[in-house]
Amino acid sequence: MKVVLFCGGYGMRMRNSSEDAVPKPMQMVGPRPLIWHVMRYYAHFGHKDFILCLGYGASHIKNYFLTYQEAASNNFVMRGGKVELMHSDISDWTITFVDTGLESPIGERLRRVRGYLDGDEYFLANYADVLTDAPMDHIVDRMQASGAAASMMVVPPQSSFHCVEVSESGEVKDITPVSELPIWENGGFFVLTQEIFDYLPPGGDLVADVCGTLAGEGRLFGYRHDGFWKPADTFKERAELEAGYHKGVRPWMVWEGEAEAKPPSPETTLVR
Repeated sequence: MKVVLFCGGYGMRMRNSSEDAVPKPMQMVGPRPLIWHVMRYYAHFGHKDFILCLGYGASHIKNYFLTYQEAASNNFVMRGGKVELMHSDISDWTITFVDTGLESPIGERLRRVRGYLDGDEYFLANYADVLTDAPMDHIVDRMQASGAAASMMVVPPQSSFHCVEVSESGEVKDITPVSELPIWENGGFFVLTQEIFDYLPPGGDLVADVCGTLAGEGRLFGYRHDGFWKPADTFKERAELEAGYHKGVRPWMVWEGEAEAKPPSPETTLVR
């Protein structure tokens, strides 16, 4: 399936004062940016045809892939000035780069790449800043079996805040951590059908306009995931992912160990 990645927002909670700040999907986790980790996750499940909805910071994303360095995350052998890779990350990926506007909401970005979906009945979508160990193949199977027009992965609330029950007179009745409430929140991993475009107006929103309407019709499937799920919406969250990576605690890297080292082939040789 094709994978639509929304990577054109301003990411205000990750920006500093620089006018040329690196966009959120390009923030680093280990030797690779967030967007690479998201794409590598989908590729592990066989989904290697990506459509990038670009906007703010598009040049950073384009340049990263135009000058992609395979050796940064792959073992290699150097012989006579040639770098021979033992593995390749993206040699079998197809990546379509589409300018979807600086100010476009996510729904509008999706509308602007509809023509690149080739009319496929099902496709995947993601915010490009959330990592998980969820079984994407199982998510797709469950969604297709449900007969729904769309699905979203839902996760337990991640907030460290507390909910307070208080009376009109100001008496506090109860204090409950948000994480213990019997509610679920949008996890940002979508399986969608072409039908969703019937619900998406120009300038619309994927969740509010499409998912909200489909939920009211009983045609939105929610896949509940209790495993690892972590956004990188703030510097603190990205720093936690970075620390986990260097400690070897990286459950989102479901592809680790999937391929044993093998002799390099002509298709995986870089010449310097």
